[in-house]
Amino acid sequence: MADIKSAFVFVLQSIVVGLAVAFLVVLVRPDLMPGIARNDGSPASYADAVAASAHSVANIYTKRLVQETDSATERTRFRVDTSFASAVIIDPEGYLVTNYHVVMEATEIRVRLSDGTLTIPIIVGVDAETDLALLKLDLGELPAIRLAQSERLRIGDVVLAIGNPYGLTTTVTQGIVSATGRSLLNLVTFENFIQTDAAINAGNSGGALVNSHGELVGINTAVLAQDSGTEGIGFAIPIDLVRGVVEQIKQHGRVIRGYMGLLPDDLTEAERSIMGIETGTGILLTDVYEGGPAASAGLQINDVIIEMNGEPVYSRRQALLISASTVPGDKVEVVGLRDGQRFKATVTAVERPEEIR
Repeated sequence: MADIKSAFVFVLQSIVVGLAVAFLVVLVRPDLMPGIARNDGSPASYADAVAASAHSVANIYTKRLVQETDSATERTRFRVDTSFASAVIIDPEGYLVTNYHVVMEATEIRVRLSDGTLTIPIIVGVDAETDLALLKLDLGELPAIRLAQSERLRIGDVVLAIGNPYGLTTTVTQGIVSATGRSLLNLVTFENFIQTDAAINAGNSGGALVNSHGELVGINTAVLAQDSGTEGIGFAIPIDLVRGVVEQIKQHGRVIRGYMGLLPDDLTEAERSIMGIETGTGILLTDVYEGGPAASAGLQINDVIIEMNGEPVYSRRQALLISASTVPGDKVEVVGLRDGQRFKATVTAVERPEEIR
């Protein structure tokens, strides 16, 4: 017993001494803290993260032809609207990612690189449902940013937003990850945003959200509101989503998504209560398109779907996202209720028809 007690005391003393040493190291040498660069005795800084990533962020200048009607004379006039935005070099072969809304309906697009080179890009493809566009520059090898894994982001992680706000090139703002997996903002179909309090302003769209090592974690895309009453709420598309979209556009020139051929609607709490659904799950099928995958699997109008691929379904939007996130050939296991009876079905997704893209 005495030996066990001595061993315990020794381990406890070692822990206390170790914590004390760690505290002194952080106090005396904060440069050793991960993510903060301080290699020469200068104040704690994220300068190394900026140096590793800023040269991969480009400035975008666009022009659009805007039609206006004079309310007094009803005469139609046209004007040229110019705007600023950003893009990120993600591949040394010259591929850049920006937002779809940056290039949408633009009559002229120019890209200025960090070394001052001004050029006209090729639009390889766009995906309105994620608000992403892939551009290509034929300038030889370019300085591509390092890509992180956004699924590893934690609330509270330090992030830097780098872009071209209001035409102020290579501007950096700093904040933290305020939330992950943000949706229901009605900005795009596929909403899985990183929320950050790093300042994102007009012109930051398409720019880089990087971690404290200078690795790309997201593409800045929106703020909650453009008014003085809302501050510190910006959103970025996670790089894990960007990767998949970019690869599809490279291969096909567009993103190929699956289609199940059904139209869901939300259930009210009263409807759930009448049906005996106590978990808050369930969506109602208001239409099952004739000849579509859902119809072929035996689904019917007024069926209530409570699970898709083992995932409880709580809303119309969630059901549509699950459907649209499939690829042709994927099998979706559905659990539902019909006339109070539980049933199962397997829906095999097909490529989404052109007319509903």
